[in-house]
Amino acid sequence: MPETPPPGIDTSRPHSARMYDYYLGGKNHFAADRETADKLLATMPWARTGARENRAFLGRAVRYLAQQEGIRQFLDIGTGLPTMNAVHEVAQSVAPSARVVYVDNDPLVLAHARALLTSSPEGRTAYIQADLRGPEAILSDPVTREVLDFGRPIALVLAVVLPFIVDEARPAEIVATLVDALPPGSYLVASHGTAEHDREGVGAAERAYRSAGVPAQFRDSDEFAKLAFNGLELVPPGVVLVSEWRPERTPRPAPAEVGCYGGVARKR
Repeated sequence: MPETPPPGIDTSRPHSARMYDYYLGGKNHFAADRETADKLLATMPWARTGARENRAFLGRAVRYLAQQEGIRQFLDIGTGLPTMNAVHEVAQSVAPSARVVYVDNDPLVLAHARALLTSSPEGRTAYIQADLRGPEAILSDPVTREVLDFGRPIALVLAVVLPFIVDEARPAEIVATLVDALPPGSYLVASHGTAEHDREGVGAAERAYRSAGVPAQFRDSDEFAKLAFNGLELVPPGVVLVSEWRPERTPRPAPAEVGCYGGVARKR
């Protein structure tokens, strides 16, 4: 765990990015993050597996887009703390000229991103501190506009960030604003936690998040598909458990151990 938090970080309140780091076995979290995460793990012991499977899905999706669809630009919102197989690492391993803009609202992510998210010489990575709930600010940020060319296809990445945008915050409008700004031929990579395989455990997890001041809403696969991919052309196999999206290994965990759906879709 970090010995001293960077300035501006409220360590008394949990943050979803630092909790996710805890699930993945990272070291960038504080007591409040671990306390809330442990409450979730008590009701959803599979959360660590789900986090790992989601991370693997993200890597496969980015590699697919870079290798097979020729995507060279990525906008990753809700980045979380840097870990293995970050978007730019995967994309630039295929195409060193790939460009990535990372976005997160946690100052700790900013501190680590500046130190660790280093680009290949041919490509570019940049980080902005912003919130998904303000999509216009992300799109208009000078860094976003400098690094990404909105005249060429861009892959928008929303990996397990939509569960933290509850219905009252109008997540469908947020997604539409972002997708509308992308040129034809762009893609959306998204994943989302679900209660379909463990209603009781996930319901308790939602309550634990909310009681800690972290708004959270898990959604079923059809709700997620409508929210994220409305009007887009889904890449086969469509919206499936993240462990089942073009898997590269067997055996794979049971659905109840994953609890997370994902998909990739193209803007016509």
